[in-house]
Amino acid sequence: MTGKQENTILNFGEEWKYFNHLDISNEALSKYYNDYFSLIDFDVLPINSRVFDLGCGSGRWSRFVADKVGTLYCIDPSKEALEIARQNLINFQNVYFYDYDANNLAFEDNFFDFGFSLGVLHHIQDTLSGIKSAVRVLKVDSPFLLYLYFSFDNKPFWYKMIWKLTDFLRILISKLPFRIKLIICNAIAFFIYYPLSRGSKFLNKYGIDTKNFPLNYYKNATIYTMKNDALDRFGTIIEQRFSKLEIREMLSKAGLINIEFSPDPPYWVVKGYKSNK
Repeated sequence: MTGKQENTILNFGEEWKYFNHLDISNEALSKYYNDYFSLIDFDVLPINSRVFDLGCGSGRWSRFVADKVGTLYCIDPSKEALEIARQNLINFQNVYFYDYDANNLAFEDNFFDFGFSLGVLHHIQDTLSGIKSAVRVLKVDSPFLLYLYFSFDNKPFWYKMIWKLTDFLRILISKLPFRIKLIICNAIAFFIYYPLSRGSKFLNKYGIDTKNFPLNYYKNATIYTMKNDALDRFGTIIEQRFSKLEIREMLSKAGLINIEFSPDPPYWVVKGYKSNK
């Protein structure tokens, strides 16, 4: 593991200690959960299904999943993150925790009935390798749900140019000590995320299409979510972005078929099934 990757893991451990979601209700998170899991029907899983959450972080999404599956395996390379996840999932008896790296999942092949990894594998240096590792431990015909940062392939040219400017800031901010980084990212949430997102909401009220308005996705988000996501966005040393075509190609190379993308934000959420070949 490289120094950059180790630094990223340490940073996320700090992030989940601060944004632990312990006092955030499922009701407050349900909109985002529904956006991520719109492609998944839990009713088709086996009764005693084995499911993994790869890069579980605080366990916020596993809170929704635990009572829908037989056994849930929360996986994260950060021991600090796993401690927070344990607290968030303390009321579930069917959850186990493993501090495995995405590329070194110490499970046997064809072990799981479903797996998901949301907002994680774009923060490792070899995303394809991480996907292959996840697919290896899935049973044949089992689904894998993935969310990766998009490369603005469905946005206007000017949108991508704005991102390039912000990415320069990310490179600078991500190298700072965590406490300083946190202060700056909180300020970004208050003075950039909040005004732009609420501006989008205001324009929507008057029938103006804001789908290409920066930070439109956060128009109904709480400031807690904005602060968390601003730190995710600007505080991380490793960030990769992929087009829909690039994601499709990676999933195919990893052995997934019947690949389906969600047409709605956040982009890109995608599902595929492990091939029998």
